[in-house]
Amino acid sequence: MVDNPVVDTHSTEARPTESQTEPQHHPAVRAIAEQRANDVQLRIADGITRFAGSMWFVYLHALGFTVWMLFVEKSPWPTLTLIVSLEAIFLSTFVMIGQNRQAQFQEDKADHDFAFAQRDLKENTELTKLIVEALQARQPASGPPGTPADSPTTDLGSNQ
Repeated sequence: MVDNPVVDTHSTEARPTESQTEPQHHPAVRAIAEQRANDVQLRIADGITRFAGSMWFVYLHALGFTVWMLFVEKSPWPTLTLIVSLEAIFLSTFVMIGQNRQAQFQEDKADHDFAFAQRDLKENTELTKLIVEALQARQPASGPPGTPADSPTTDLGSNQ
């Protein structure tokens, strides 16, 4: 018999909240998702692309082409070639739409990251200047940094 520990559901220990367990997305990702949710054409393109990239698409086409070749036409090749060619044209267009959206997302994300990096660089530079000023204010005026004010300074570069 295995002892099962009793789980205390009323414990006050820190548990992740609902917002902590949800994936955190980059602001550029959220902006693109909101834009796509508001645009009917992009939602349609996303749906078609999602379906065309699934195994259901492959199964449906294998079944459809098999039925077409065996039961619909005695000589299916001219019509089937036309249908498959048109489908390839449209699917390649949806692939290009997806690539354009991905490129736009990467550009937006890079711009966002660059803006934050610039802001952080500016803040770090200002903090470094403040630290240097604070250290200089604490240094005595008589000696170089790091030497006490009443100790003699020596020139290490001179040969005596």
